[in-house]
Amino acid sequence: MSPQNRTLVKLVGVVLLMGGLSWASVPFYNWFCRVTGFGGVTGVSDKGSDTILDQTITIRFDASLERQMPWTFKPMERQIDIKIGETGLAFYEAHNPTNRPVAGQAAYNVFPYEAGGYFIKIDCFCFTEQVLQPGETVQMPVSFYVDPGIVDDIDAKHIHSITLSYTFYEIDLPTGQAALDTGTTKSTN
Repeated sequence: MSPQNRTLVKLVGVVLLMGGLSWASVPFYNWFCRVTGFGGVTGVSDKGSDTILDQTITIRFDASLERQMPWTFKPMERQIDIKIGETGLAFYEAHNPTNRPVAGQAAYNVFPYEAGGYFIKIDCFCFTEQVLQPGETVQMPVSFYVDPGIVDDIDAKHIHSITLSYTFYEIDLPTGQAALDTGTTKSTN
């Protein structure tokens, strides 16, 4: 193989390696954030905490919409105080004011970011896509707790409030959903 061909093969190999790394970076970063709580990504559990401390923390709720999302979306309560380790339950309300079904998915994070690994969701509307029919209004629950380990973390132990933020963005309707729901009007209050 000539030196020019070896250089070309190496160059193609570098381009393929860089392409592969860029393709894998998003799933790897998402995994890293879920495992570490980095960037305000929350933890997930199928049950509440076994320990409840006699120390309270304020949980604030925030809601926003991606620019093209036609819904209205808001928390039912702006904040609650709960004991660390206690299971909390909050509701968000979404409304589809359009004349067509709209599917949405919620992205979320918590602030301050150091609290991400200690904010544990048990159940959340953000785990699945949501489809609202024309004129439909729904209340969507999120159940959670703050892991008692937060009081032992040097970076997080002085946190007295956590903000849980959701941003809804429009996604494609599930397969067959658009054909089934065309022309229907449903309102749930």
